[in-house]
Amino acid sequence: MRWPEVAALALLLAPTAANAQALACRIPDRIPVPRLEQPKRGEPVRKPPVAGYLLSMSWSPQHCATVRNPKDARDRFQCAGENGRFGWVLHGLWPEAANPGYPQWCRPAKIVPQPVLRRHLCMTPSAQLLQHEWAKHGTCMSPHPAAYFRSAEILFGAVRFPDMAALAAKPQTAGTIRRAFAAANKGVSESMIAVAVDEKGWLKEVRLCLGPRMRPQRCKGSQTGARDQRAVRVRPLPR
Repeated sequence: MRWPEVAALALLLAPTAANAQALACRIPDRIPVPRLEQPKRGEPVRKPPVAGYLLSMSWSPQHCATVRNPKDARDRFQCAGENGRFGWVLHGLWPEAANPGYPQWCRPAKIVPQPVLRRHLCMTPSAQLLQHEWAKHGTCMSPHPAAYFRSAEILFGAVRFPDMAALAAKPQTAGTIRRAFAAANKGVSESMIAVAVDEKGWLKEVRLCLGPRMRPQRCKGSQTGARDQRAVRVRPLPR
């Protein structure tokens, strides 16, 4: 990882103070120890050269509206309302390859240390998801989980988010979501932003396409997600 380049991107994207996305996030005294994550059957280890990155951000209200039980261990911190309310959260920072077949599961991954989980739980509000992101993606970028998540933290903290209440108040399209994010982030164009929706048209994720030096770049065809004209509904933050 090149720290000066990560810092340069943060300055490029951050002309003003960051707008909080974790609302009153409170870290519990004890964080569950995640289980080890390993490739599922049929998921190969891949180690192609890293040619770029995706910063994948999830709209938490949509995720929590679809979980079977918000008090299950995996989703309790994010969705039960006991430790805060969440807007945009970081799904992950993913390395990309020049050709199809992105890097994954590059090194054996030990359990992420508790201090690292504690530092980043308000950014990615699931200890198990943090473990998964480290095992599948982070091991292809750094031998150290603290360094991987610090890079993700800097990049995520640099992103500016549009007024989600206004977007939720009326129907949108993937194109209007892209335009709203581009307008909020200096140096980012609509072509650098991917939008992911579920089968019912609800907004799930927004992804920022980054080049090999972690600067925003035009998304490749395989990264763009929903087309501009795709109808999108935005679930509002719960009151």
